[in-house]
Amino acid sequence: MKSYDTILFDLDGTLTDPGVGITNSVAYALEKYHIQVEDRKKLYRFIGPPLHESFENYYGFSEEEAKTAVEYYREYFKEKGMFENVVYEGIPELLRDLKDRGKTLVVATSKPEIFAEQILEHFRLKEYFTYIAGANMDGTRTRKDEVIRYALQSCGITQGAGVVMVGDREHDIMGANKVGLDSIGVLFGYGSRQELTDAGATYIAESVDMLSEILL
Repeated sequence: MKSYDTILFDLDGTLTDPGVGITNSVAYALEKYHIQVEDRKKLYRFIGPPLHESFENYYGFSEEEAKTAVEYYREYFKEKGMFENVVYEGIPELLRDLKDRGKTLVVATSKPEIFAEQILEHFRLKEYFTYIAGANMDGTRTRKDEVIRYALQSCGITQGAGVVMVGDREHDIMGANKVGLDSIGVLFGYGSRQELTDAGATYIAESVDMLSEILL
C-alpha cells in the first residue's frame, strides 16, 4: 500500500453527509418549475456532480433553465441547506491524526468555494486544511479534474505518486485519473462499489476506519 503526503478530499459524501440540505435545495428549485418529487432519495444523484449538469441530465433542462435552477437552489442552500448537514463519524479524528503526521490536507469540491469554506468552518473542520478549492459562483471550474488542478496549483504541489484524491462518486475518481493521481473511493457516501470500481478507483474504503488504514 502506498504512502501519501498530500491528500485531497471531496466534501459532500466524503467529509459530511449533506443529504437533507442538498435534496431540500433541489426540491425547492424544482418547485419553481412546478415539479414535485415524492421520493427524496431520487434526488441523491444530485450529490457530487456539478449541479447544472444534473438539472440538464435528470430533468431535461436547457442550459439556460439549468443556470436559473442553480440560482433557485442557492436561494435555499445559502440560508438553510448548507447547515442541514452532518459530519461523518470518525472524520474529525482522522483529519487530526493525518495532520499530526505531517500530511498536507486539501479540499477539492465541485461545490462553490465560498459555500465549502462556510460549511467547513461551521463544522470546525477548516483548521485541518491547507487549502479549500472549489468551483466559482459563475459556474466555471466545476469539473473535478479542473478543481483538482486548481487545488494543486494553488498549493504549489507537484502531482505525483505522493498525492491521492478521496471521494465518494465517479466524478472524483475520473477527475483524479485525468490528472494522473491515485484515488480512494469511499462507500459511506453516495456512490456504489460498482460505480467507483468502474471509474477506476485505486482503492475502495468501506468505512472511515478502512480509509484511516489506507492513509495512515
